[in-house]
Amino acid sequence: MAVLNKIRQRSLFLILIIALALFSFVLADLFKNSDALTSKSQNVVATINGTDITREDFLQKVEIMQRQLGPNATNTQVMNRVWDEEVRQAVMATQFEELGITVEKDQMRDLLRTALATSPEFLNEAGLFDENKLNEYIANLKETSPQGFQSWVNYEKRLAANALNQNYFNMVKAGLTGTLAEGELEHKLEGNKADIKYVQIGYATIADSTVQVSKSDISNYINANKKQYEVEAARDIRFVEFKEEASIEDENNIKAELQTYIDGQLVDERGRKDTIIAFSKVKNNEEYVNAIASSDIKFNESFVFKSSLPTEFAEDIYALNEGEVFGPFKHDGYFKVAKVTAVKQLPDSVKVRHILLPFVGSQSAAQDVTRTEAQAKATADSLVTILKRNTSKFGEFVKEFSSDQGSVANEGRYDWHAYNTMVPEFNDFEFEGKTGDIGVVKTIFGFHIIEIEGQKDKKKAVQVGTIARKIEPSEATSDKVFRDASNFEINAGKSDFETEAEGNKLTIRPVNGIKVLDESIPGVGNQRPIVRWAFEEDVEIGSIKRFNVSGGYVVAQLVAIHEQGLMSVEDATAKVLPIIRKEKKAEIIRDRVSASTLDDLAAAENTTVKTATGINMKNPTISGAGREPLVVGAAFGLNEGETSNLIDGERGVYMIEVTKVTPAVELDNYQAAANRVEQQKSTVVNTKLYNALKDAADIEDNRAKSQIQ
Repeated sequence: MAVLNKIRQRSLFLILIIALALFSFVLADLFKNSDALTSKSQNVVATINGTDITREDFLQKVEIMQRQLGPNATNTQVMNRVWDEEVRQAVMATQFEELGITVEKDQMRDLLRTALATSPEFLNEAGLFDENKLNEYIANLKETSPQGFQSWVNYEKRLAANALNQNYFNMVKAGLTGTLAEGELEHKLEGNKADIKYVQIGYATIADSTVQVSKSDISNYINANKKQYEVEAARDIRFVEFKEEASIEDENNIKAELQTYIDGQLVDERGRKDTIIAFSKVKNNEEYVNAIASSDIKFNESFVFKSSLPTEFAEDIYALNEGEVFGPFKHDGYFKVAKVTAVKQLPDSVKVRHILLPFVGSQSAAQDVTRTEAQAKATADSLVTILKRNTSKFGEFVKEFSSDQGSVANEGRYDWHAYNTMVPEFNDFEFEGKTGDIGVVKTIFGFHIIEIEGQKDKKKAVQVGTIARKIEPSEATSDKVFRDASNFEINAGKSDFETEAEGNKLTIRPVNGIKVLDESIPGVGNQRPIVRWAFEEDVEIGSIKRFNVSGGYVVAQLVAIHEQGLMSVEDATAKVLPIIRKEKKAEIIRDRVSASTLDDLAAAENTTVKTATGINMKNPTISGAGREPLVVGAAFGLNEGETSNLIDGERGVYMIEVTKVTPAVELDNYQAAANRVEQQKSTVVNTKLYNALKDAADIEDNRAKSQIQ
């Protein structure tokens, strides 16, 4: 009791101690997770010109975009597409807000009317856009499908954004006219001509090895040209790949299994034998291939010519008689056993004409098709009865009844075409019938009335049944590949990655300059997990990790970490070294030259005086030297007969003498040239305006931090 009384007396003191302990715990956690102090919430994907893009809103748009683009688009591709749209929308919204331009309700209706003018569901009986139908559609969508209604709202937003963009771009273009003065300048830049004599002392005359460029030279150049050498954060990795591929033993086991269907004898894993009917003696080939042999390639009833058989085995298979078997053989990732199950004489190509009668539910049937399947069949039977008595009506019936617009203009005719060009039922009728036959055939598109107008070059066609096994690694092989990859990961971590790779005869593949939002790793495709790992805070240079990839495993090592900022001297060397070397060569040339005339300079440098005629400022190219803007510009700063000082050009140091100046022809009016200037400005608006606005925008990209990639 005495202890409890003392605690009660000092309760305020204890509360203060507990509060301080909790506070220090929170502070420690904050400092441990520095992003909590310095970064925005993970719920903010980006902030663009002060506007936040939330994670929830962004991912909702990603989900919609994924549905639109389909399963072939990767998650990263979809996210990048949404990101580009969101950035553009936010950047342009800033401009719209500053100018006070919006899309009002009436304008929105006009935009919808234009966009949906040809959509059948919004047209009245006269074929005109009906706003009431649109209102009804939107109201119904809102009631029945929240997801569909949201898609509609997003569609309206895109329409409005496109309209605002168009208005904005038009406003900018309206302020970019080509004046007569600009037109005159344009004309003179192209029309003023100069003839020159020149001496070029090429930079190539000085060996690169004689010009020393230090790391400090490169560093100074980078710092003097910072904007050109700013880089994003990047990572360099290297990796080895362990492929899950079938071994020789696996392939032999697959061949041995297929051989059992040839021999008619099965052997189980214990070596016990069982007899089955051999493939060559089977009558029901389809059941045998699909069910008994469980082939990885199902039975195909189609007949094929020799040209359609596997090229390297075509002679062997085509020469078989009905019931004979060939194999096992390796083709297209499978081991196969092929049997000729039937032989026919079929034409090489046929010519037909047809009438297509679709019905409700048939593929590609137009919305105005109302006839049922039974009605379509009855109509087809009636028409074919008439045509068998009088084929001259075929063209007339095509125009009146056929829905196949691809052939109506040609009286329903499909000229000479090869076997298996048409859908199976159509193909069977035209190739297995004879010239002059007329009949009704049902396909997925409806009922066809077909007339065979001609057949060419009948020859042997074969129906081939194939028992196939995909060449895949066995479970034992897959287990071995996993063990090898795991052992490499462990051993490389203990010793040296390169040494371990050499010991295992593995090829090391380097990948440099990976960005935080990259998706693909050359050689192994879409591998976001590897990219994410390389950018994790606790992954250090030298770290090694194994990853599952399609068809096996990759063991990767982080080689270098490049922070955001200026490019390092090492990374910039390849780009900067030639620039500095050229500057130093120009300095060497200048220091050794004392000549003041072209002839003296040519003699001193053991070269010749060259000539160039008709050079102009619009296209600053010198014949024999290439594009040299500074040299051409200097020429137009000289008078006839005047000689220049030394000029540092793109490919060497020059001295020039102007021999003739021909001014541009004076025009009465420069409007045509002014119009060209205006068109050039308009083109620049279309191609560069948005990028300029984007570069000037304040964009904080938190995609990596918000862990949406």
